[in-house]
Parts: sequence; structure tokens; C-alpha cells
Amino acid sequence: MSSCSSRALTILSTVFGACGLLLVGVAVSTDYWLIMVEGIILQQNQSMEVKMALHSGLWRVCFVAGSENGRCVASEYFTEPDIEITTENTANILKMVRTATPFPMVSLLFVFTAFVISNIGHIRPQRTILAFVSGIFFILSGLSLVVGLVLYISSINDEVMNRPREPEQFFNYYYGWSFAFAASSFLLKEGAGVMSVYLFMKRYAEEEMYRPHPALYRPRLSDSSDYSGQFLHPESSWPPPKRGRSTSEASSDISIQLNQAPPAPTKNVDESKC
Repeated sequence: MSSCSSRALTILSTVFGACGLLLVGVAVSTDYWLIMVEGIILQQNQSMEVKMALHSGLWRVCFVAGSENGRCVASEYFTEPDIEITTENTANILKMVRTATPFPMVSLLFVFTAFVISNIGHIRPQRTILAFVSGIFFILSGLSLVVGLVLYISSINDEVMNRPREPEQFFNYYYGWSFAFAASSFLLKEGAGVMSVYLFMKRYAEEEMYRPHPALYRPRLSDSSDYSGQFLHPESSWPPPKRGRSTSEASSDISIQLNQAPPAPTKNVDESKC
């Protein structure tokens, strides 16, 4: 049961990581983060005339209506004199959204690193720490992306709230599918990170379960020790019996006794003279 759950976590984390990497890569490279439409309201028939419509991404702006219809320019060059933007607030929005560009790029780098480390860990599951490292990178990638999304939304909302209200003009904006891809990528990367960390915990627990107990590595006591019988032969009596003297010890004692000189006899001295 444990191996099945580990296999399921491995597959799910790989799928979630691959989908998160794919979605954030598509979101960063496409131009449908924000769509804006500006125009005027005709008082005669109460119809709307579109003066400008565009969709923008992190790197360029493409016009789909108005005098610049069909033209795409890089984001850092959209304020050139030959580019006609109807209102200053629209230009300010396109300027402010560039502050959020670095965070999706960092997120893309983190999720790519996490995906590579995760696959290496799946190929070599004995390297348990790789699952933990990939999970941390997945989570950091998601956090970096969500910071960029929050900055992107807040910069747009600030400019929209400061926009003057004029009854003869209308302004609409909404987020495109590139933005939706980035938001979905955040959920997938966080899910992949959580599953990778949980997979690390399961693998670590399995290693601890099958690791031999440290008592098995205790050195065996020598047979010549007087106390070895207490551990190796618990049924024997205690205290252990005294060992017999070896042949070398007995011969050594005999040679010592033969080498010793016999004591001199004591003479009895008569104190009286004959």
C-alpha cells in the first residue's frame, strides 16, 4: 500500500510540475494578459464607436482597432511619437504593468529547476533529499508568480480608479487567457511542491523502517573476557567459574621454585661452655 501511494505521488507531482511549467511558459511568451477597448458613445443613436483596442503581454502590445490596427510594438517602445494612444491613462497602464515582469520570469526559472531536480529524484529514488529540494523550488516558483500577479492587478486597478469619468467616453478592460494560464500555473506548481515534500517524507519514513537497528552493529564480546558469558550464555550461573591454570603458567611456577635456594639450617648455640 505504501509503495502504491509513493508511486501515485511520483506520477502526480511529475504531471503537475510539467503542466505548471508549460502553462507559465506559454503565459510569459504570449500577448493576451490584458485586453483594453476605448471609444466614444454617439448621442444620436446611443451606439459606441471603438477608437482603440489592444491586447498586451509582458513584452509587446498589439493593436486590433483604431489608427494602429494590426501593429505590434515592443513594450519599451510603445511611447514613441508615431504610436497613437487615445488617453494618458491607457499609456500609464502599459507602463505600470512592466513592474510585474521580473516575477513571472523568476517563477519560470524556478519551476524549470524544480522540474529537472524532481525528475532526477524520480530516476534515483535513493536520493531522498532531491524530492524535498524540488518541492521547495516548486513552492518558491508559485510564490514568485503570485507576487507578480498581485502587482500586475494592483497597478491596473490604480490607474483605472484615477481615470476621469466622462459620459461621452467608455473604457473596458479584462484579463486574457495568458493571465488565466499564469494563475492556473500557480495552483499547479503549489500542488506539485506540496506533493514533492510529502513524497520526501514518505521515502524518508520507509528508509527508517527498513534500516537495521543500531543494536545489531554492537561489537561481539571476546570469549576470553570473564563477563562474556553473561551476554553470550545467559543460562549459565553467575558469578562465572574461575578458569583453570594453563600449562605454561604451571611450568613457570615450577621453574621459579627450583631456582630458589633452600633456606640455611638454624644452629642451636649453647650458652653454657663444656
